[in-house]
Amino acid sequence: MTENTLPHVELFVRSMLPDGANERQEAVLDRLERLDREDEIADYNVVVWGKQIAPESAAARTAEGKYILNRVAEFKQWALSNNVSLESFYQTADVESEVTDDAYTAMILPVMGLAEYREAELSHVAPCTEGDVVHTIMDRLDAIEDGRESDISRDGADVSIV
Repeated sequence: MTENTLPHVELFVRSMLPDGANERQEAVLDRLERLDREDEIADYNVVVWGKQIAPESAAARTAEGKYILNRVAEFKQWALSNNVSLESFYQTADVESEVTDDAYTAMILPVMGLAEYREAELSHVAPCTEGDVVHTIMDRLDAIEDGRESDISRDGADVSIV
């Protein structure tokens, strides 16, 4: 691949990991480091996010909160344009505050998410589902290593997004 077509990758990781997720995150981070070292990707960065974000909360109004919500909105638009679903990975839940009796809706963030950009345009989000097929982060890293661009269809048919 030529330098100007190498993807930039953003990896989103949850800060408080459920059992078993730490090893998966380490494997993905090791793989990204190797792909960067071997010039298979232009570069990568890691964004740490929490388990959930409430779009109407004070946290959502911070620079970090806005960044996460903007990225997720971009992911949803990409999913819609590419006839894939992120629904299994970006769910919403009604949460009752432990401090007050108020309830709010929060977006549950996945343990890991990968966004691939080519020439500053979002070209792939993982994980995602296309019909019954789940496209994992490792599947996408395999494809990058093999020099393949996203093989997600671009027909824009009806799709369920978050």
